[in-house]
Amino acid sequence: MYAIFETGGKQYRASPGDVLRVERIEAEPGSTVTIDSVLLVKDGESLSVGAPHLAGAKVLARVRGHGRLPKVRIIHFKRRKHHMKRMGHRQHYTEIEIAGIEC
Repeated sequence: MYAIFETGGKQYRASPGDVLRVERIEAEPGSTVTIDSVLLVKDGESLSVGAPHLAGAKVLARVRGHGRLPKVRIIHFKRRKHHMKRMGHRQHYTEIEIAGIEC
């Protein structure tokens, strides 16, 4: 059994027991979150596809913790114009463990 769900503007494929890093969710570590925007659920031979979301389908996940990804360095450079700009960015994430899929 697996589901495809959407959170933080990105889509993820998950089965019960999987550990994923998703865009930051405001929840305490150890708490349970419910994700309602489920796009697809496959259980054995049955396939349910939403248009765009499945009504009544949920993905239950336990928050394991929060963190930040490694720094991405960004350089804007224009030749012959005496222009160079350096920036960096570290993206926040939430690590979740999929507890179950309800449909």
